[in-house]
Amino acid sequence: MRIFTPTELAKQAGTKYLSMLVAAKFARYVNDFPQDRSIDRAKKLTTMALEELSAGRLTYRLIRRRRSET
Repeated sequence: MRIFTPTELAKQAGTKYLSMLVAAKFARYVNDFPQDRSIDRAKKLTTMALEELSAGRLTYRLIRRRRSET
């Protein structure tokens, strides 16, 4: 199992916190796809997401949060 350091992931996303958010969001996105039950996954989704992020294969954009006007 590969160990990902926060500084390694921060190179791709800017900060270690943002890199964790991007990887977690991607793992949840992949989890929503229909799965073929006959295939056993060799890796967990979070590990796969961290690998994709550290390799630079994930692209993302930040969307500013809207303030509600009440």
